[in-house]
Amino acid sequence: MRNLEFLWKDATSGGGGCPALYKTEGGYVVQGIKLDDETRAQLRQLADNEDGVFVPANVLDRLREMG
Repeated sequence: MRNLEFLWKDATSGGGGCPALYKTEGGYVVQGIKLDDETRAQLRQLADNEDGVFVPANVLDRLREMG
């Protein structure tokens, strides 16, 4: 189990928590919208325990401010 620290969510998100960014030991976790099958099929070398989600740029762009 990883302990997650909520950082922020999409500026245009409604009452839900998605998309969002969390910090964890050694990296980050993104919470986003599941990809459709056609988009997911384009991911390279996707392992059985991996998946892809869509996250708006404004969620990740804020990482630059932290740097």
